[in-house]
Amino acid sequence: MKGSATTAKGRAAPAGPVRRAWIAGLAWIGTACSGATGSFTNQAESLPFLAGADMSHLRFFEDRGAVYRREGTATDALLILRELGINCIRLRLFTSSAEQAAADPYNAINNLEYTLPLAARARAAGHRILLDLHFSDSWADPGKQRMPSAWTNLSFEELVLTVRRYTSNVITAFRQAGAAPEYVQVGNEITQGMLWPYGHVGGTNDTPAQWARLGQLLRSAIQGIRDVQPTGGPAIMIHIDRGGDWSGTQWFFDRLRAQNVSYDLIGLSYYPFWHGSLEDLRRTLHGAAARYGKPVVVVETAFPFAGGPDVVGIPATTNGQVQYVRALAEVVKGVPGGLGRGIFWWGAEYQSVPGYRLAGFDRRSLFGPGGEVLPAAAALGRLTAPVRLETRRAPDALELEWPLSGAGMSLVSTTSLAPHSIWQPVSLPIWEEGLGYRTRLPLEGPAAFYRLQAN
Repeated sequence: MKGSATTAKGRAAPAGPVRRAWIAGLAWIGTACSGATGSFTNQAESLPFLAGADMSHLRFFEDRGAVYRREGTATDALLILRELGINCIRLRLFTSSAEQAAADPYNAINNLEYTLPLAARARAAGHRILLDLHFSDSWADPGKQRMPSAWTNLSFEELVLTVRRYTSNVITAFRQAGAAPEYVQVGNEITQGMLWPYGHVGGTNDTPAQWARLGQLLRSAIQGIRDVQPTGGPAIMIHIDRGGDWSGTQWFFDRLRAQNVSYDLIGLSYYPFWHGSLEDLRRTLHGAAARYGKPVVVVETAFPFAGGPDVVGIPATTNGQVQYVRALAEVVKGVPGGLGRGIFWWGAEYQSVPGYRLAGFDRRSLFGPGGEVLPAAAALGRLTAPVRLETRRAPDALELEWPLSGAGMSLVSTTSLAPHSIWQPVSLPIWEEGLGYRTRLPLEGPAAFYRLQAN
């Protein structure tokens, strides 16, 4: 982040032996730090923090009677999320035909015909778009990366050309629909590669030849995107499922680096009921950001609001979902260098509908029974709020407050703004307060400056 330093003088306590606090709003090259009162906010960054929701099955659920509400009023779910601060919608794309989608809607509906109108709705609601290319007629994940049925008889050389044409045609279609994606995932959870058998890696396929084929397929897919928009096009994300596994993440991205694949973002899935502790996630995010120098995004996560035991020490309740968002945000936003850049809630739109077994994700949604939006959606959206330090005079203290978007940042202070002044962490209790944080400064004491600082 680039910018010049500015300082805001906060309201002082009355004269005498009482503390006076100034709130400093600073921006330094190479750091992400801010704090403010009034109009002093953090500088804009080239990549905003992405508070996202995967809403790929929204039309599927709507067509089966699901209704989405805010405070009891039925409204477009995409508008509800945008009003709460969520700023990016993730949409998966299958290669399925119309016949496949009609025969098995839940597992094959996310084709281009279905997804384009949904993307246009998301854009009209004010969202950014993350397009998740599966390169398969149905779900692709580490356990299955099936070749599209229309491509099964292609030679490898023909497949490479087909992949490039496909991504070029997809991006063109989204642009023509007025919903050009800001971000594109080239593959979904490709820990074991994609487009099997040609792009299969890992296990007995962990060979230089297989990695070379995967690298060629990825480069071809990315080139197809660049063919449409050589400059200023979407940021490219590479996504695996190893959010709680640093060694597995390093294994994959070290080998990918040898293939000269050009990408912009690292995406990781982290489900706390499958992928280990939040400390495991912290280790992975810190390691990936440091080793590869890329922004990291938790591009899939969820947490139950009912129907199960505690997960990572947090209860499976609506309040537990909020606690999870806060804990997860502190991990992601605590990545050094400001490289923790987003959180996406998977299955945010899920609702219980007759005739479908949803693997429990209808109890991990951002909408509860009856479609009422849950508090976790507001917590997730709050992560995009401007990072401000606000002061409030209490009878016996000066209170500092800041929003949940300041998660993972440290409150620091100094007694001087001289060029070589030292900012020290504030050793005062910090309380979780609603969708933010609060601390109290005793009135007696020397004047000081305060700001929030990224790690």
